[in-house]
Amino acid sequence: MAFLRRDNKSDRPTVLRKDRTGANPITVGLIALVVIGLICYFGFTKNNPFSQPFQFKAVFSSANSIRLSSPVRIAGVNVGKVVKVEGQEGTNNAVVTMEMQTQGLPIHKDAELKIRPRIFLEGNFFVDLKPGTPQAPTIADGETIPAGQTAIPVQLDQVLTSLQLDTRKNLQVLLIELGSALTAEPTPAEDANQPSMTKGKTAAEALNNALIYSEPALKNSALVNQALQGVDPDDLPNLIRGLAATSTKLVGSETQLGDLVVNFNTTMGAIASEQNAVRESVRLLGPTVKNAYASLGSLNTALPSLAQFSLDFIPGVEQTQPTIDAVTPWIAQATPLVSQPELGGVAANLQPTTESLAQLSAATIPTLTQTLNFSQCVSNVLIPTGDMVAPDGAFSTGKPNSQEFWDALAGFNGESQSFDGNGQQVHFSAGGGPNPVQITGGNLNAGQPLYGNSIGQPQGTKPAWISGQTIPTKPNVLCSKQTLPDIANTPTGPAD
Repeated sequence: MAFLRRDNKSDRPTVLRKDRTGANPITVGLIALVVIGLICYFGFTKNNPFSQPFQFKAVFSSANSIRLSSPVRIAGVNVGKVVKVEGQEGTNNAVVTMEMQTQGLPIHKDAELKIRPRIFLEGNFFVDLKPGTPQAPTIADGETIPAGQTAIPVQLDQVLTSLQLDTRKNLQVLLIELGSALTAEPTPAEDANQPSMTKGKTAAEALNNALIYSEPALKNSALVNQALQGVDPDDLPNLIRGLAATSTKLVGSETQLGDLVVNFNTTMGAIASEQNAVRESVRLLGPTVKNAYASLGSLNTALPSLAQFSLDFIPGVEQTQPTIDAVTPWIAQATPLVSQPELGGVAANLQPTTESLAQLSAATIPTLTQTLNFSQCVSNVLIPTGDMVAPDGAFSTGKPNSQEFWDALAGFNGESQSFDGNGQQVHFSAGGGPNPVQITGGNLNAGQPLYGNSIGQPQGTKPAWISGQTIPTKPNVLCSKQTLPDIANTPTGPAD
């Protein structure tokens, strides 16, 4: 079947075929609308239906009007939403299932959750999540956080329920009395002991004047609070956990705590009576702590060595009992040995000898003093003098005096061979020679010259004597204190 259409440019009819192929425009439009809708949905929701989201549960004491799709926030940033709220079987608790985004992971086992209102007058609640500490292990998909780590807010109706008629009247009286206390003028008796800055002023005025000290006080309080946080992030939580454990142990010890408070009050009274001494002690506490810190550092350095020493000492400790067992028989034998009939009596008999030895030791002290003087004389004077070299002119050998002394003894020993069994006479042959010799000077022959003949030509005497030349001595000074003779610079005169 065909339709005819008249063309304006010609009178030829145009044939429109009903059986032409192609997509139905209505179908194409519907598909386009679905695709656009899906794109807009995924663009705004940012959900991927093909991925498995991370979910976990938390037990709350009350659902607190939390509803599906309520946000889950970390530090005010949305990281998930509530997908299911159900009751816990056998309790009044509520189990809230939450779905998390990747930016909100990981969540640790010590995580804490609290339901909070987003506006002041309540409503639009959300779940405030603290994901926990990095040291704690992470929770798995579908795991449940117990009720001990969750909390719910205090409702306004709960606050109003607490403010019953009697409570409101008491609160009114409290506010009236507080206003009277702040605005009442002080009496002369109350002003008597007040400082000048608060004298004659009401409590409110005095509080206003105290604000001038608030800046340094708040600054110092901030420093103290910062110091109380500790060095590591877990110091303060660990302190709180320790205080909780301590408080748990103190439960049931009310009597002892009462006595502690009474004794503490007495102690504080005693400290207040000695406030000047306490003030001085606090002043000296800083240098003391500084020195203690240095000492503890040295102690900390020594601890590894001490630990190693303790480990090395363990075998010795283990052998202590066997040693005691081995020594016990010896002690049983040694006890009779040191008794009075044995060594005890010998010690008693040796007592007079000990007294005599003590007297001998006392009498030996002067001898030891003289021995010390003699030793110092030998060390400081005789030996250094013997090590000196006497300048003998042409006959100088360059040897120390001590060595020349022993060489002279050797010469005397050779000369003694002239003696024999016929008597102590020196047998020698008188000789002469072509060289006449004349010796003068000194005390020889009362100053008269002596004449003789020599086979060889004389070169001189050793040493030549110089009249009046002596080495100075001090007879009243110890030998060890004498001045060493200057032999090297003592003139000996020419060789004769």
